[in-house]
Amino acid sequence: MNEEKLNQSLSIVGEENSELQRFLEFSLGEEEYAIPLLSVREVISVPETTPIPKAPSHFLGIMNLRGQVISVVDMRTKLKIKAKENNSEESVIIVDLDGMNLGIVVDSINKVLAFTLKDINEVPEIETQVNAEYIYGVYRKEDSLTVLLNVAKVLDIKDVSALAKKAA
Repeated sequence: MNEEKLNQSLSIVGEENSELQRFLEFSLGEEEYAIPLLSVREVISVPETTPIPKAPSHFLGIMNLRGQVISVVDMRTKLKIKAKENNSEESVIIVDLDGMNLGIVVDSINKVLAFTLKDINEVPEIETQVNAEYIYGVYRKEDSLTVLLNVAKVLDIKDVSALAKKAA
């Protein structure tokens, strides 16, 4: 993988490639995904949301998190992944994307992964339900793969920002 491009995508320019990078791994359906831990503000249970009229189906609405209005998006609906049934582990990851906080609903939080950028592989010809343009790369563990997801590209931040303004 083009390491310079990856560094820019992950906003960690200037750090050594040999340094450990941390990612939060979560599940969407039967697949495992991860996002840079530096972009994660916190993880909460799924809150009640206030729907916004004429919003896309993946946009659940807005929530009040300690006085801050945050948009909540169901990542499974956006990526057309079937949610797990009777799932008590459903969570919301509050992410900071260029200064804008956003909640994304996932099936479960798995763990924090730590590896170097050299351990990230290009997106191989794998069966995944996610468009390759949304993927930074793939981290290969012993017997499974974790897809490194570019949340900003998946959600098209301009659209989410416009919805948040509409809600205000």
